Amino acid sequence: MQGLCEKVINFLNEYELRDKTIIVGFSGGYDSMCLLDVLSEIKKLDEFEDLNIVAAHYNHNWRGEESLREQEVCRLFAASRGFEFYTQNAPATLKKTEADARKARYEFFEEAYEEYDADAVFTAHNKDDNAETVLYRVIKGTGVVGLKGISEKRGYFYRPLLKIGREEIVSYCDSRNLSPNMDSSNNNTAYRRNYIRLNIIPALEKINPMVKDSLNSLAEVARSDDEIIEEYLNTFRNKIYNKESILSTEYKKLSVPVKLRIIHEYIQKFNLDYDRKRICEIFDFIENNINHRNGSTLSLAAALWLYVDDKIIETIPHKEKTIEEIKPEILISGEGEYKVGNKLFVIKKYIPKDVFVFPESAANFVYADLSGIEFPLTLRTRRDGDIINPFGMRGSMKLKKYMNSKGVSRHKRDDILLLTNNEEVLWVVGAGLSNKIGVKNTPTHVIEVIEVNNDKRN
Repeated sequence: MQGLCEKVINFLNEYELRDKTIIVGFSGGYDSMCLLDVLSEIKKLDEFEDLNIVAAHYNHNWRGEESLREQEVCRLFAASRGFEFYTQNAPATLKKTEADARKARYEFFEEAYEEYDADAVFTAHNKDDNAETVLYRVIKGTGVVGLKGISEKRGYFYRPLLKIGREEIVSYCDSRNLSPNMDSSNNNTAYRRNYIRLNIIPALEKINPMVKDSLNSLAEVARSDDEIIEEYLNTFRNKIYNKESILSTEYKKLSVPVKLRIIHEYIQKFNLDYDRKRICEIFDFIENNINHRNGSTLSLAAALWLYVDDKIIETIPHKEKTIEEIKPEILISGEGEYKVGNKLFVIKKYIPKDVFVFPESAANFVYADLSGIEFPLTLRTRRDGDIINPFGMRGSMKLKKYMNSKGVSRHKRDDILLLTNNEEVLWVVGAGLSNKIGVKNTPTHVIEVIEVNNDKRN
């Protein structure tokens, strides 16, 4: 018992958690009951008297009365150790899959973390769990990142028992006369994790009795190798990313292995657990579309798409626009300021200066010659039938064709503001002007679109 407590004490000291509020995921099984009991012993020590523990139990509600009994066992055990008990029952609609159960459970932990203004969430994953996870990922097909197994710390989630084997945990519970819950579903080999634990691991132990240690050693090597890779990637990662997007021009300079690594880490940001085959499919999609001015999309999840063109690689939400999302049309009656969403449209007279410099055509600020234009005009987004007479060209073309020629991303076209005269577009904000208001000699007006914050200009 002393050895196990000492390990958890070292963990608390290493991460400076000795006087923090900690949510402990508490199923009532051997692992979590061991952890909660160890923390109750540690809290008796003077240096840990300010440690605040909350036992958080999520009832998946899959086994009826058995689940309710386990919930009550958890409540009573937490009370016996002087810990607050926080619980929640899953809705009847929760699907009986490992993935859905895990997602719901972690959402519950996050709610508890917010509710108690906690500093950390502890889960009771142990050394055996890590071995099973590594093996599971090997079977699915993984890279170095997957071989790292379970992280000791991820965000505010911590695993203080990760270097402790299940045998030592069971021995601790027996020595303390604890009576953990025995979840009958843990013997159901229809669940892949159970099948690995009950069938695959024992079979591998016939070949190598120390297979769990070997798998944990593999995870340590993978973590070490991954740190080397990260050190290398950090030398140029800031050149590749632009906020939440990847710059196509920089991405194309990378070697194939680095591209695959970048794709994997980018996809992981959205909690998408893809195998090697899927990563390669995404890689092929990017390679086939990264030189195209007009981008293409690939579905990543139900409401998430990957967009690729010759300028950018980014994710975009996929949803049907509702009536409430249709943008209003703003009547521009003359000079002045007009609010549209989080932007301010400003039109004012041009004051002649000694030097007049034409700005870039793709700016949100333009000089215009409105001498031949009658108000009112309309500020809106695109609609069928829109045309434009591009500045410097003869004749008109469909707005769609113009946007294609300017390389405007398809998924951004519905959000671009247009200054229009009926169906004729005079200015595509951020893309270009019409001949009708383009300056040949001297401008009459200055027009700009400004991002605003709390009704004030940035």
